Amino acid sequence: MTFFRPDQQLQGFCDRLVHTTCGEFSIEPNQIALTLLVYDAASIRDTATDPVSFWSRKLRGCGYRSQELTYPASLVKLFYMVALHEWFEQGMISVTPEIDRALRDTIVDSSNDATGLIVDVLSGTTGGSELADGPFRTWQYQRQIVNRYFHNLGIPEYSNINVCQKTWCDGPYGRERAFYGDGMENRNMLTSIATSHLLHLIIGGMAVTRERSSAMRQLLGRSLAPETLAADPYNQVAGFLGAGLPPESQLWSKAGLTSKVRHDAAYVEILDKPAFNLIVFTEGHATNEEILPFIARTVVQEAI
Repeated sequence: MTFFRPDQQLQGFCDRLVHTTCGEFSIEPNQIALTLLVYDAASIRDTATDPVSFWSRKLRGCGYRSQELTYPASLVKLFYMVALHEWFEQGMISVTPEIDRALRDTIVDSSNDATGLIVDVLSGTTGGSELADGPFRTWQYQRQIVNRYFHNLGIPEYSNINVCQKTWCDGPYGRERAFYGDGMENRNMLTSIATSHLLHLIIGGMAVTRERSSAMRQLLGRSLAPETLAADPYNQVAGFLGAGLPPESQLWSKAGLTSKVRHDAAYVEILDKPAFNLIVFTEGHATNEEILPFIARTVVQEAI
């Protein structure tokens, strides 16, 4: 059971796309996962008025390994952004210029340092040296608060995700490293379908509130203008899905990149075409900047 209506024609395209991509780039079939939604309108931005009407919209989709858990890299920042706005809405924390700055840098620039502050603010914890067993159990419980929030929503797509770790440049130390477990078994883990669901809520206006969804969407907007991309070496477009889109496209996205994974989550609008939501996870080919643009280009040419 999925939150979209599985479409046989789209699924056939998806299967061919994965087969072609794996052959073109020597990717193993278990190194890629994706979810594609195609809307019945040119835009779904802020179209939500209430949950019933929002979920009654025609929503065609398909996927490949879309429920397989994968290390998400910076895609987890989408979930922290939504949680932060929920905390604001509930009065659990107050908006400050410093938190605003950190959220902006987390999403727009994908700053790991800024993300660390956001995780601390969400959970009321801080990093530091290792803790004795009792205090460490309390610390771990607090750090699981974002997981509890998403799991308690009762949305099947969020039931098995793990979103409790900071993102790093060099890696965790002290209590942060202990929290990962000896075998790193407590790493963040997401699926492409969970990411697709969350992006669908943000773009449509159902993430927390319509106003907060709009604020989140503004941070996700990406320019495809060559001069803008050239001025920002890590623009989350070059080497990602946005690089395969026609130049007139409008793009809202969040990329994820480590030495082992290259992911992207994108909502796209193109004149005279239906809007679409595309999430792609790739593992083991992080240095290849052609895979994600190839996938996006093929989707636009053959499925949209």
